[in-house]
Amino acid sequence: MDPIDLEPRYTKADIPGQCLKCLAEQKLDGCLRLLLTADPDNEEMQTAYLALYSFLTSPESKDLRDRTERYLADGRDVKVRVRFEGGEVKCDLVLDET
Repeated sequence: MDPIDLEPRYTKADIPGQCLKCLAEQKLDGCLRLLLTADPDNEEMQTAYLALYSFLTSPESKDLRDRTERYLADGRDVKVRVRFEGGEVKCDLVLDET
């Protein structure tokens, strides 16, 4: 499974922002819709759904939400990469170095 990149943003002028939790929930809903309407046996979509659900319910997600908010407040671009590896959800915080 390819990692799922979540890129939270603050709202700026006419560009609406989204927090990390909202982005993860939106992607989770999209996975569920595809599983219910298209191919329920799509293993990649099932894995993505499980990874996002595990991320949202993990204690680590609260810490990552807080950290991304601090970086965004400092004007940094931040991304959280969620993947499912070895039966566990793994998350990486990636900062834009520019």
